[in-house]
Amino acid sequence: MTTTRDITAAEFNDTINDNEIVLVDFWASWCGPCRAFAPTFAQSAEKHPDIVHAKVDTEAEQQLAAAADIRSIPTLMAFKKGKLVFNQAGALPPAALEDLVQQIKAFDIDAAIAAQNDGDQG
Repeated sequence: MTTTRDITAAEFNDTINDNEIVLVDFWASWCGPCRAFAPTFAQSAEKHPDIVHAKVDTEAEQQLAAAADIRSIPTLMAFKKGKLVFNQAGALPPAALEDLVQQIKAFDIDAAIAAQNDGDQG
């Protein structure tokens, strides 16, 4: 059973909006660093079944990659409650990915949005 999920442009918005936390790995089969990062991403998915670990093949989903402004791969994006909270190119080592997951879990997106909205008022 695979714990990562391949998603298409058609599934992208529903995936990030219908799940609390979503990590998205933008990759391509010809990309060496992408292939090297894949086992790390899969291990994270096994360790954190409460988080959706989605993969976007930038070759198959070129329009989605362009819309997401992907300039180099692998690129990892993280969404919490539909909001982008992390966006970085480059393969993360396992410890860094785990640290990122813990930070996203702890991040209070509702307070951040409220603070941003309060700032917009003044």
